[in-house]
Amino acid sequence: MSSEGIDKSRRRFLTAATSVVGGAGVVAVAVPFLSSWNPSARAQSAGAPVEANISKLEPGAQIIVKWQGKPVWVVRRDEKALATLDEITPQLRDPDSNESIQPEYCKNHTRSIKPEYLVVVGICTHLGCSPSFRPEITADWLGGFFCPCHGSKFDFAARVHKGVPAPTNLVIPPHKYVSDDVVLIGEDGVA
Repeated sequence: MSSEGIDKSRRRFLTAATSVVGGAGVVAVAVPFLSSWNPSARAQSAGAPVEANISKLEPGAQIIVKWQGKPVWVVRRDEKALATLDEITPQLRDPDSNESIQPEYCKNHTRSIKPEYLVVVGICTHLGCSPSFRPEITADWLGGFFCPCHGSKFDFAARVHKGVPAPTNLVIPPHKYVSDDVVLIGEDGVA
């Protein structure tokens, strides 16, 4: 066949069309393949940081977020709650949090980055029950958290009282504030 009988424009069209279809096929195979390298939703929920929006959290209120399959409480303490922290110190087993788990930046009497906000894992250190938030302050109860299963009590900084089954203060998870309205739980920092 001579080169005079070849339609060059048709050849260019077929070459371009084949290239486009081949390129689309490569993308169709590459996207799922590359996506398989990302951690699964299950793996992400097992350890990925989670954000908690605290913009609407009123003083004396609590929100609960899930991090690593555990409830994490974010409590906005009011002035009365903060005032009880020094008053209750003699009743606490570990008031300075020397035997408890918390990031170094939360090893203070409020166990927090910002005194107004407490971020704490809501699991009792005795047998893993979930204490309830009890913000009321009375003559015989200065508020905090109470585990009805076995009677463990914790103050507004999640510090354990003396003479209760729980051996240590509640755990403070790694966290940081990414803005005035958002706390990132699961990532260290004081920024």
